[in-house]
Amino acid sequence: MKIRHRRTGTALVAGFAGLALTLSACSGSDSAEAATTEQGFPETITLAAIPAENSTDLKASYDPVIKLIEQETGSTVDFVQASDYAGVVEGMIAGNVDLAFFGPFAYVVAGINGADLTPLGAVIKAEGAQPGYQSYGLAKSDNASVNALTDFAGKKVCFVDPSSTSGFLYPSAGLIESGVVKSGSEADISAAMTPIYAGGHDASALAIAAGDCDAGFAFDTMVDKTMIEKGDLEPGQLKTVWKSEMIAGSVFAANNTLGAENVATLKSVFEEKLNADSLEAAGFCSGDECRFTDERAWGVVAATDADYDGVRHVCEVTGSEKCKG
Repeated sequence: MKIRHRRTGTALVAGFAGLALTLSACSGSDSAEAATTEQGFPETITLAAIPAENSTDLKASYDPVIKLIEQETGSTVDFVQASDYAGVVEGMIAGNVDLAFFGPFAYVVAGINGADLTPLGAVIKAEGAQPGYQSYGLAKSDNASVNALTDFAGKKVCFVDPSSTSGFLYPSAGLIESGVVKSGSEADISAAMTPIYAGGHDASALAIAAGDCDAGFAFDTMVDKTMIEKGDLEPGQLKTVWKSEMIAGSVFAANNTLGAENVATLKSVFEEKLNADSLEAAGFCSGDECRFTDERAWGVVAATDADYDGVRHVCEVTGSEKCKG
């Protein structure tokens, strides 16, 4: 697997600009005369997401979500597999994206940069669970030179993406607290180590396992469960040398250009019907296929903007440029 270095959202933003021209009903920001469904939604709703792992068909993991939205709104869902967080944020701000699945950091950054959003619900791993996850600092199990974050100094370190919550922001805060870096700026991080932006959590973990990075970061479920179940990692192949505090869960958010009534409807739909049991009962999927997004979520629970104040605090701690509008 090739390591992908930092990318920008330029191409994707251009793509969203094209969507605005070709899909006149794509966004709730269209004129009042634009065609709507019987339920009052745009005929086409755009849902955007980026993969947490390298994926050629991210859409498949969103199929139950798409079917639910289409049933409840009467709209056709246009799914966009974005290449990075920046493109989704810009698409939201431009009004070319109606719904998005964000990591916590990307959600906060979207708001900082002017996107007018409402959280529809945060994902949970199992029924009754609380939303949230942790960032792991990782190294190969047989790497005796890396046993704590302080050992990351001077090493080749894999991050996920400069706009990733558990793959960059919280790791930056951990490195600051450990005295390895002065701030969360990419310049300070580059002065303390050789950062490599892998592009996906799985790519980061695989690069560590392959020795392309001496250490790095990825989120808990990807390393503990997903990659082991897929056979990409052997149990015990990597060791966890650091864990972050609990991070607010990844979240579905609606562009408020859809209108307050439509957003309220979607919030109720997501909280009440977007879970594996309800999706299976509705005939949208069966068994494990009812777990959605590439986080393999069981369901969604209510979320508020205030739930992400912890991310905003880490933004203050790190002084990350990505946290600024």
